[in-house]
Amino acid sequence: MVAACLFYSSLGYDMADKEFFKGREAIRFNHVKCGYGTRGSVKAGTKKYPLALIVTSDARKLEVEALVAEAQLYAEVSIDSSEGAVESILELSAILNQKGTVKFDKVPARNEPCVCGSGKKYKKCCG
Repeated sequence: MVAACLFYSSLGYDMADKEFFKGREAIRFNHVKCGYGTRGSVKAGTKKYPLALIVTSDARKLEVEALVAEAQLYAEVSIDSSEGAVESILELSAILNQKGTVKFDKVPARNEPCVCGSGKKYKKCCG
């Protein structure tokens, strides 16, 4: 009981507050802003989060800026002309090479005409 009094008093409560509520609301910390994946809504290539791309020449910078404009993205393209410099456009290539959503045609219901054109019901022909 003495340990509980010391614990609650260290949080700024006296024993009367503990007896009144008997819950954990005062001790529970905000857990939303920490942990895994806290920036899950970040989308690369937007105005708020532009891509950071590095190229090795002015001509390549113009090519990359054209690709960015065509894809309607935002990027900060910088030139690294030092000897042994390596291009870094992996973020852009990953966004440009994303596959679209795969959509399947709806399978006809059992009693609808078959899609092969035979005139029979789907369940009697191809179903």
